Amino acid sequence: MGQTRKGKTMTLEEVLYWLKNEDERSLDQLWDKADKVRHSRVGDDVHLRGLLEFSNHCSRDCHYCGLRAANNKLSRYRMPEEEIMSCVEEGVAYGYGTVVLQSGEDRGLDVDWMANLIRRIKRETPLAVTLSLGERSEKELSLWREAGADRYLLRFETSNPELYKSIHPSLTGQEPDRLELLRTIKRIGYETGSGIMVGIPGQTFDDLAKDIETFRDLDLDMIGVGPFIPHQETLLGRKAKTPGILPEEQVPNTELMTYKVMALARLVQPLANIPATSALATLNTPTGRELGLSRGANVVMPNLTPKKYRALYEIYPSKACIDETAADCRSCMHRRIRSIGRQVGEGRGDSPSYKKA
Repeated sequence: MGQTRKGKTMTLEEVLYWLKNEDERSLDQLWDKADKVRHSRVGDDVHLRGLLEFSNHCSRDCHYCGLRAANNKLSRYRMPEEEIMSCVEEGVAYGYGTVVLQSGEDRGLDVDWMANLIRRIKRETPLAVTLSLGERSEKELSLWREAGADRYLLRFETSNPELYKSIHPSLTGQEPDRLELLRTIKRIGYETGSGIMVGIPGQTFDDLAKDIETFRDLDLDMIGVGPFIPHQETLLGRKAKTPGILPEEQVPNTELMTYKVMALARLVQPLANIPATSALATLNTPTGRELGLSRGANVVMPNLTPKKYRALYEIYPSKACIDETAADCRSCMHRRIRSIGRQVGEGRGDSPSYKKA
């Protein structure tokens, strides 16, 4: 791996060493390096992004996600505009700098309606708008960017094309390249975010090392890393065996492995915004987010989704915070951030790498 944005030069062999390292004392060195780079390059502020899961409709049939189209046990919803705006205004009142509008890959979502919603948010609030709406055409992405959307999140999940195809079947007649789509998103002018799942059945350590290299190659402004958590209504959630690889080659979907990838992501993309995700909090509710923030992360995403919808946005089971209100989430996040000696960031919290692009 080469130099990027004055990041640490690491070879694939060095990355593999850390991914396979299980020695606690040795790993303390990795955590310390990542935390020092985070401190020196993006500071001690923890930026809060208000997450709004406004639709759980999805046209895809991905083998890992509970929102998959074939899951007929899930009640579907789309939030109306006024309800969305009420949540957005709540985020403003809480001092958040960003609203993240997230949905399944909802082909029933009207493109112009979405553009008008973005314009309204930008007109009526000071918030940055992040979109996470799945694979979209360049025309749609450009329209939403022109409407005022600031950032776009699209996880590539794995850089191994065969593994990706095995878990993420394409729609009929469509076979987009997510890595190329991310380059298009960056070219259009979005602050660009992506990320992966750790421990996908069939994912090797070599795959994971190449994923980390891909963070650098894409020059990402935001990097999200979460563990694979099986969902009972998906193909991967029902499989008992790991396909195609030796057991010792399979990456474990553990909390520890997720921290390793987050720390390495910080070292290779030091200016990126990296969240301590809700999936980490699902694996370790008491301290998962705090440990993530101590090992490279600088962002958390308190949930603005109304409580009545949260259990219906079940990408994976037993998600953290589904029984909390938006006010509960805000108080919890502030308390956790203060407990590790950090402070809540003010303003939009744009990635320094994007500002210098």
